[in-house]
Amino acid sequence: MAKVNFSNLIKSKITSALAVLVLLLLFNLVFTKNFFVITIQDGHLFGTIIDIINRGAPLMLLSMGMTLVIACTGGVDLSVGAVIAITAAMVSKLIGGQLVIVDGVQSYVSQTPMALAISLSLLVAMLFGLWNGVLVAYGKIQPIVATLVLMVAGRGIAQLITNGQILTVYYKPFFFIGGGWLLGLPFAIFIVLLVYIFALTFTRKTSLGLFISSVGGNASASWYAGINEKAVKLFSFVFCGLCAGIAGLIICSNVKSADANNAGLNIELDAILAAVIGGTNLAGGKFSLAGCLVGALLIQTLTTTIYAFGVPPEVTLVVKALVVVLICFLQSSVASDFFGKILHRNVSSKRAGA
Repeated sequence: MAKVNFSNLIKSKITSALAVLVLLLLFNLVFTKNFFVITIQDGHLFGTIIDIINRGAPLMLLSMGMTLVIACTGGVDLSVGAVIAITAAMVSKLIGGQLVIVDGVQSYVSQTPMALAISLSLLVAMLFGLWNGVLVAYGKIQPIVATLVLMVAGRGIAQLITNGQILTVYYKPFFFIGGGWLLGLPFAIFIVLLVYIFALTFTRKTSLGLFISSVGGNASASWYAGINEKAVKLFSFVFCGLCAGIAGLIICSNVKSADANNAGLNIELDAILAAVIGGTNLAGGKFSLAGCLVGALLIQTLTTTIYAFGVPPEVTLVVKALVVVLICFLQSSVASDFFGKILHRNVSSKRAGA
C-alpha cells in the first residue's frame, strides 16, 4: 500500500484552501441558520449551498482562464471584467427582444437568432483575448500593462455598444443560460463543468499543459527546446477571453440586462485571488485547475457568509480582506513548515510510544 506523504500534503496550497473552506462551512453550520438546508420545489433544488455554487459560476469560469494566463506568463489578465461588460452589451444589443402581440397575446421575439448572437459575442470575447495575447507574446509587453489597456478601454467600448444605457433583454429563452435548471440543478453549474472538462482534457491529456508549465517556468529555455512559446501564450489569453465571455453571458442572462459600468466590475481581482489560493504560482509554471475552483468557491462562500451576518457594506471589504490575509498566511512557507513540524513531531512520538 502506498504511503501518504503528510508533509507534502500540508504544504500543498489546495489542501490549505480546502481546509479553510471546510472551516468556513463548519462555521456556517453552527452560526448560520438553515445554511445546509436544501429544499425541492418544482423539481429544482434550492438552498444556500446551491446559491453559492450558482452565484460562483462566473467566478469559477474566470479563475480557470486566469489560472492558465498566470501559469503561462507569470502575469495577470486585468481585462476580464471589461470583456464581461463587452460580451453582455453585445449579446443584449443583438438579442434585445421586441414585444409582439398576436391575438391579444403578448410575446417577445429576438432581433437576432440567439445562437448567432451568442456565437458572435463569444467570438468577440476571444478576439479581445487574442489582442491581449498579441501584445504580450509579440509586443513583449508585460501582461499587467497590456491587459490594463483593455481594462480601461473595454468599459468605453461597452458603453459605445449600449449608447451609455442599461440594455434590457426580454427574450425569455436567453434567460435559461443564467437562470435555467437541468436535472434539478442550475444550468450554469453544467456550463462550468463543461469548460472545466475541456480545460482539463487539453492540459492533462495533451502536451499543452506541459507546454504552459514550461513556458511559465522558463520561456527562453522552452523556446530553445522547440516549444512555440508565443502560440502557447496566445492560447492562454484566448481561453481566458472565452471564459470571460461565457461568464458575461451567464451574468447578463441572470440579471436580464447589460450594464456597461457595473457588469463584472472588480471581479478580475477575485479571479486572481481564486487562482492563487488554489495553488497557482504567481511567478508562473505551476497551476491547478481543480484548485482554482476551490478558491472560487471559498471566495463565494466567504461573501455569502458576510452577507448572511448582515455586515454593513462599508465593512464587508475589510472583513473579506482580513480573511484573505489569513488564507495567504496559512499557505505561506512559514505556516506550512510550522504545521509540518508539529505533525512530524506527533507522528514520531506515537511511533516511539508504540
